[in-house]
Amino acid sequence: MSGGHNPPTDLGSWMARRAASSPERPALTFGGETDSYAQLLDKIDRLAAELRAGGVSAGDRVGYLGLNHPLFLHTMFAAARLGAIFVPLNFRLSAAELAFIVGDAEIHTLIADADRARVIDPVRGETPLRRVITHTDDVPGWEALDALLTSREPLAEADAVGAGTEDVAVIMYTSGTTGRPKGAMLTHGNLFWNNVNALLSFDILSDDTTLVCAPLFHIGGLNVTTLLTLQKGGRVVLMPGFDPGAALALIAEHRVTTMFGVPAMFLFMSQHPSFGEADLSSVRLLMCGGAPVPERLMKLYNGLGVPFAQGYGLTETAPLALVTRPEETVRKTGSAGRTTTMLSDVRLLAPDGTPVPVGERGEICVRGPQVMAGYWRNPSATDNVIDADGWFHTGDVGVCDPDGYVYVVDRVKDMVISGGENVYPAEVESVLYDHPSVAEVAIIGTPDTRWGEAVTAVVVLASGASLTLDELREFARERLAGYKLPLRLEIVDVLPRNPAGKVLKYELRERFAPE
Repeated sequence: MSGGHNPPTDLGSWMARRAASSPERPALTFGGETDSYAQLLDKIDRLAAELRAGGVSAGDRVGYLGLNHPLFLHTMFAAARLGAIFVPLNFRLSAAELAFIVGDAEIHTLIADADRARVIDPVRGETPLRRVITHTDDVPGWEALDALLTSREPLAEADAVGAGTEDVAVIMYTSGTTGRPKGAMLTHGNLFWNNVNALLSFDILSDDTTLVCAPLFHIGGLNVTTLLTLQKGGRVVLMPGFDPGAALALIAEHRVTTMFGVPAMFLFMSQHPSFGEADLSSVRLLMCGGAPVPERLMKLYNGLGVPFAQGYGLTETAPLALVTRPEETVRKTGSAGRTTTMLSDVRLLAPDGTPVPVGERGEICVRGPQVMAGYWRNPSATDNVIDADGWFHTGDVGVCDPDGYVYVVDRVKDMVISGGENVYPAEVESVLYDHPSVAEVAIIGTPDTRWGEAVTAVVVLASGASLTLDELREFARERLAGYKLPLRLEIVDVLPRNPAGKVLKYELRERFAPE
């Protein structure tokens, strides 16, 4: 046995090796066109060569802003081939929100689709961007990618910088409870070991075809089935965004076997007029995250022979922390999974750091090779969530049953999950406080059949003032992404508070939960 040589675990290497070992297999289908692994690698390496020619080197940050598109994946892998760091941006954010992240990450080169290029263009001068490239040639002041790549030779294999396991591969921004997003640094090792852990937890096959319609800038859209399937040599069918009718049609057309989504996506598919006639016979597994699958929805799909697996994870855990396999999902409805996976552990801890007894509430903490390296340029925030023993403190509260299954019961941070998007109350509250009619405001999530949770503003009015939901939404629209705007407005005389003055949000949630 020869010792000491580390296997290539970086994104760039495993894509190159997959293309070398199965060049002719279909890799990526988008808009009716399919690239084989060899064709996919050729596009990645042409883009890598172009990025290098534009001054990107190891450690530099390369951003992508746009709807789901093959170019998102090309950019991520091309950055990895150069040892650069990929920064995916949430296309729903406002110009001001984007400018903050671009500045914080000090993105060198940004690739954007034309619509998003126009969003960020007005604030481009406030950012450290050195180069901006768009898909097409109709945005003044932006380079057109197609023209750049036609004459560009692919990166020579010798030019690719093999990144180390501990090197940062992706900085994925997650909304901060303080309103400022934080960049979770995910290393090549985090992504690699997350995938190994996932493959040992539920089966992804080399002949799987996965439908990807959740946004790739989210860890769920990127790393539950997408990277896993590409690593195994399967096929990714990519949609620009989620559309229930189109998803059902693509499942039948491409004989899709797996799909990741949040419960709202599977609900909208089931409510679509074509659902009754939809051919789901090829589907082997639906992976669900973001919230538990409602029992009624699970039974509906199970009745068609389509099983659910559930997962619980976070951006900071790349994402897999808990997983419930299909055969367990029915028996343990609502559970996020067992505390032990093959490569990582979950514990429920009391505030003093000791494990809580079975049946009692504790903070869900995760330890394993998929836990992030920390927050980008924010050591104090990192120290707040990763303790001395390497446990990542999620801020979510769980209860464990006698069989070791965890149920997520509350959020330490009162986060609202609306349509699969995380909405942090503090960020929304700080904007709404500026409205002249608002004396006090608390943002809570209330159950909503369509979105899972509705962002609900509970407002104490300023003396003599009046306020409508439409006025409040219009006021905040400039500063907040659409999904963060309140869907409900409740006017109250006073907000309930504890002796320390903190608003008692659980009281508000109980009061305003629909009957």
